[in-house]
Amino acid sequence: MMNTENNQIVSNQRFIGLFEEQRTALLSADTPVVARIREEAFQTFKKSGFPDTRSEAWRHTDLSESLGKTWEYPLQPASAPDFRKVFRCNIPHLDTAVIGSFNGWYVSKDVPLMELGNGMIMGSLAQAKIKYPELVDRYYGTLSQDPGEGFTNLNTAFAGDGVFIYVPDRVKSPKPVQVINVIQHDRNLFLQSRNLIILGDSASLSLVHCDDSYNHQASFSNIVTEIHLGDQATLDHYKLQNLNNESTLISSVYFRLGKGSGLESHFISLNGGLLRNNIRVLFDRPGGNANIYGIYLMDRKQHVDNRLYIDHAYPGCTSNELFKGILDEHAHAVFNGHVMVRRNAVKTDARQTNRNILLTDTARVNSKPFLEIYNDDVKCSHGSTTGQLDADSMFYLRQRGIGEDTARMLLMFAFADEIIAKISIPQLRQRIEDMVKKRLQGELQICEQCVLHCSTPDHPVDFQIDLTKI
Repeated sequence: MMNTENNQIVSNQRFIGLFEEQRTALLSADTPVVARIREEAFQTFKKSGFPDTRSEAWRHTDLSESLGKTWEYPLQPASAPDFRKVFRCNIPHLDTAVIGSFNGWYVSKDVPLMELGNGMIMGSLAQAKIKYPELVDRYYGTLSQDPGEGFTNLNTAFAGDGVFIYVPDRVKSPKPVQVINVIQHDRNLFLQSRNLIILGDSASLSLVHCDDSYNHQASFSNIVTEIHLGDQATLDHYKLQNLNNESTLISSVYFRLGKGSGLESHFISLNGGLLRNNIRVLFDRPGGNANIYGIYLMDRKQHVDNRLYIDHAYPGCTSNELFKGILDEHAHAVFNGHVMVRRNAVKTDARQTNRNILLTDTARVNSKPFLEIYNDDVKCSHGSTTGQLDADSMFYLRQRGIGEDTARMLLMFAFADEIIAKISIPQLRQRIEDMVKKRLQGELQICEQCVLHCSTPDHPVDFQIDLTKI
């Protein structure tokens, strides 16, 4: 406990001193509105500091080892890599608009802020603050001002750059947008990256957001993403995580849904030392729908923590959460789901499910689905299951001449495929299927390229029997 407290105190003091040292430089790039939000976030962080296991929200996720490392805190962008070499995609026939972030800073292929003919804007958030201050001021920080989220406040205080996407009213993005966060350095980096994504009324976007590391160097990424959906807007969102075992990633994603808007969101965690996904969904008008799916495959001493908060603040909204995990060796998973149904949010339909398979006696899961309901005119359910592979199913497969190892992989893939099958981009779904199969076979180590950018294998990853025949 003493080492934990010391690491927390030292880390708090480092960041407080760093901000006070760099305050003028940090605020100089902001609009007055963003500068005020930054200063307020710092003062909040100064009072609360980093969370620890004494907090209920962090009771099962201990950050003391991560915070105890020696970190560098880059407040300026590093030399930009060759965009064509680093941010390439070799998935056959996957046609996306690629924008990249390298070590926490936006990297430009052509110009730092692209303005398309249909009115869409994509590029650097730092540049958007300069060129579109009214747009940034209207949305920036409006979802993430939460005194209880220490990492969000830290990010708001220090964020220098990230990705900005704006889709105007009644515009449908002609192709999916692929945001790639790449970490590659020979020193331990503590990174603060900020993203702001805005969809106007009746706008539509598919967004693939990938976190990758290209080597085995330790890194600590604290990423905050705010996503605003206007009335009748639709978003198909994918968050993919494939990091090395020395990495710590705190990813906080805030969604705001307007009237009748629709959200499909997928969180896919294939690798990482310590992963924490803070997911918050606010129904800010009636009639919205959100489906939040997650799959996590952890082994060795990897740790993943998925924390969801779904706020039904208006009537007639529906939400569905389904998170599934497979844990091997000494891996540890945490699921904490909280559905809030406000007093006036009648006709709410909310479902929440977490299912886990433990492959060893040393793998652990802490699962806590939770409903908080303040009116009677609702349909709500929640549930959690944790166990081993089904013995009857194993017996059924073995009786049909299938070897034990193949039978285990078939059952695990069938378990994961319920989530994978919900991916609506066919090329992406096929690649994720291949990567999950490799992961289940113990073949997937951190690569020089991420889950979306590795070369197509010479022969497809497949099982020896046809799954459809079972």
